[in-house]
Amino acid sequence: MSDVVETKSAMKKKAKEEEKARKKAEKGAKAKEAEQAREAAEGPDYAAAHYGKLPLHQSQSRPNRKRTDIATLSAKNDSEHVLLRARIQTSRLQSSKMAFLSLRQRTDTIQAMLAVNDTQVSKQMVKWAAGLSDESIVLVHGTVVKSPESIKSCSIDDVEIHVSELWLVAGVEGRLPFSLEDASRSETAPEVEGQFSRVLLDTRLNNRIVDLRTQTNQAIFKLQHAIGDLFRDYLNNNGFIEIHSPKLQGAATESGASVFKVGYFKGNAFLAQSPQLAKQMAIAADFERVYEIGPVFRAEDSNTHRHLTEFIGLDLEMTIEEHYHEVKDLLDGMFKIIFKGLKERYAKEIAVVGKQFEAEEFKWREETLTLTFREAVDLLVEDGVDRENLNDINTENEKRLGRLVKAKYDTDYFIIDKFPLELRPFYTMPDPNDPTLTNSYDFFMRGEEILSGAQRIHDPEFLCQQMQAKGVDPESMKGYIDGFRMGCPPHGGGGIGLERVLMLFLKLNNIRRASLFPRDPKRLEP
Repeated sequence: MSDVVETKSAMKKKAKEEEKARKKAEKGAKAKEAEQAREAAEGPDYAAAHYGKLPLHQSQSRPNRKRTDIATLSAKNDSEHVLLRARIQTSRLQSSKMAFLSLRQRTDTIQAMLAVNDTQVSKQMVKWAAGLSDESIVLVHGTVVKSPESIKSCSIDDVEIHVSELWLVAGVEGRLPFSLEDASRSETAPEVEGQFSRVLLDTRLNNRIVDLRTQTNQAIFKLQHAIGDLFRDYLNNNGFIEIHSPKLQGAATESGASVFKVGYFKGNAFLAQSPQLAKQMAIAADFERVYEIGPVFRAEDSNTHRHLTEFIGLDLEMTIEEHYHEVKDLLDGMFKIIFKGLKERYAKEIAVVGKQFEAEEFKWREETLTLTFREAVDLLVEDGVDRENLNDINTENEKRLGRLVKAKYDTDYFIIDKFPLELRPFYTMPDPNDPTLTNSYDFFMRGEEILSGAQRIHDPEFLCQQMQAKGVDPESMKGYIDGFRMGCPPHGGGGIGLERVLMLFLKLNNIRRASLFPRDPKRLEP
């Protein structure tokens, strides 16, 4: 009896599913008929040869047609015909006869309009264009037309493009993880429910390719490039040469606790924590002045706003003729050239970033403020910090010191000189008058360290003594010490974190925003 009931139930269910499928098919057929009727009413698509999806780009031909950069367009280009490739940032169907697109190239946007006419743009073309997904890549033919009023939604605000041809180069599959409009909003803008969503940093980093398309990120990484470029130019003009040191090393160079160990055939190797030893060996080899831009690895489980496990180091080393302040002064001159170069040559990019990350303009003085470590401690003590807690200046007190310096001296950039011996690596030269201090310095931006440097010990016997005092076995670094046994001039240098300089100059508040694909203790992808 139960078998019969089950059979009837199954038959009933099957009948319901068949009825549902029949109704769905009827609905689809009616929709298709309505679409066909609408197309018939609109007549043949006379613009069919002016839009559509391009075949797969396989370098089939090279007609050498001139392409236009959006950034170069202005009212002086009125009436000119242009051909350009861009992404669709947003689209809006105004009516069946008109659509607007916001086209983007890197940090620049321009408005494009499709309006039905008798020869080149049809209703079908307008509908197709408005239906393209945001972030689609298109090839646009059109005419530049001076706008009667400012187009506030675009960076190019005095002209628009009247489209005559529109071709899809690459579409978007599926949904975007977030809209670029949401990803570009000011960090201080209040979140309004139902109007927009704040895009969290983790969401951005998990979908970094889309995130990097924002105008803000395009500007950030142009500025990162600029810092490296200005660093190179300054040092090249001051007699330095660029070197490239190995990142695989046979021994931990600084602190064994913060080094990555990797398998190396039948043994182990370590990822370089800095090019420090290689720089010094280059000086011993008579290179005189060297610099390097390259990756630095730190196996520190620091999940803070300013630490990465891999970052880009800007390192330099140079011989000293008379005093280690020769190095400090050269570094200081370099930073001021970088700050000035960014401000004068990249004002547009700084302004773009400032719309999303609002910050006071970075300030520095022509005559850089330099405090000794003791003077810096005294400033903090005057502000109420217990001197007993200031054997080292921790992150919290660094920031506090930055605020004090800004209030007293009106500068975001300063130097601390003469650090205690106990706070510096084994290769740091002690002060000649006070063996508890060193010939070392740190540079600061907005109350955070961006450079650490010093005069190095170039005497092999003294170097061995200092190594033993710091618990480092000289035999483990025999090759390094042997370089000094063959005669090495006095020298010094410094190491800079590129991402940290960028973060602090723009006040991005998290170093991950200044790294293309950041690496920290919790992130190895993408």
